[in-house]
Amino acid sequence: MSSTMHCKNTDWALILGASSGFGAATAKELAKCGMNIVGIHLDRALTMPQVEGIKKEITDAGVRALFFNTNASDEIKRNAVLDELMEEFEKDKESNLKIIFHSLAFGSLKPFISDDHNEMITQRQVELTMDVMATSLIYWVQGAFTRGLMKRGGRVFGMTSSGGHSVLMNYGAVSAAKAALESIIRQLAMELGPYGITANAILAGVTDTPALRKIPGALKMIEVAKATNPQMRTTTPEDVAKAVALLSHNSADFISGNVIGVDGGEDIVNYIGQKNVKELE
Repeated sequence: MSSTMHCKNTDWALILGASSGFGAATAKELAKCGMNIVGIHLDRALTMPQVEGIKKEITDAGVRALFFNTNASDEIKRNAVLDELMEEFEKDKESNLKIIFHSLAFGSLKPFISDDHNEMITQRQVELTMDVMATSLIYWVQGAFTRGLMKRGGRVFGMTSSGGHSVLMNYGAVSAAKAALESIIRQLAMELGPYGITANAILAGVTDTPALRKIPGALKMIEVAKATNPQMRTTTPEDVAKAVALLSHNSADFISGNVIGVDGGEDIVNYIGQKNVKELE
C-alpha cells in the first residue's frame, strides 16, 4: 500500500476521463493505494483494448474496477451511472465515494475571430466545450452528494492548466472552460466545506497526452517546456496521479479551494517560455 494514502477496501474513486492521460494514470495510482475505481470514458472500438489494459492493471492491484463507456456530459447517462453506483454501495453500507476526479478533455480548437467567418467557433461548440470540460463537474458532484455517496473526508479534483489564465491561438473555448472550472472548484470548496469535503484544481504543466497532441503547435510546446521548466522536463500523468494520492491523505483535509501546481515550477517561468518560442523557431 502506498505511503501517501491509506484506503479502506470500501473506498471508491470516480474518474471522469479514465481511458488515457491524467485520468488513466490517476486510476492506476489510486488502485495501488487500495482504492476501487469507477471509470467513465468515451471510446470507440479501436481504443477499447487500451481501456481493457487499464482495467486489468487496476484489478491486478487487488481492487475492483467498474468502467462505463458513456458520454459523461449526458444527464440521463450520468444519472444511470450514479444510480448503479448507489445500488452497488447498498450491498455494503461502508462503501464511500472518496474521490471525484474530473479530467475530461473534449473541446473545440477554433478561433473566436477570423477573416473566414466559416472558421470561427460556433455557439454550439463553445457551449459543448464549456459543458464537458467545466460545468459537467457540478452535476456529477451534485448527483453523488444527493445520493449520499460522498462522506466527510471526500475529495473533489478538477484538472486545469496555464490556459486558465493565459492564451494560445485557437484555444479560446478551452481556456474559458479551464477558467470556469477553477471558479467551480472554488465554489464547491465553499459549499462542500461544512460537510468535510474538499475541492481543489490541479494545474499540470505541459504534458504529452493525446489531448495535448490535438492542440496546434503541441510539439513546439513540448520542446519549450523541456527547455524552460526548472526541472528540465515536461510533466507526466504520473506526476499528477501521485499528487492526487498525496492530497487524498487524511492529513490534507484542510487543503481546499486552491489551484495547486503540479508542474515542477513551469508556470512561474511561463513568460520566459513565451520568449524562447521565437528563439526556438
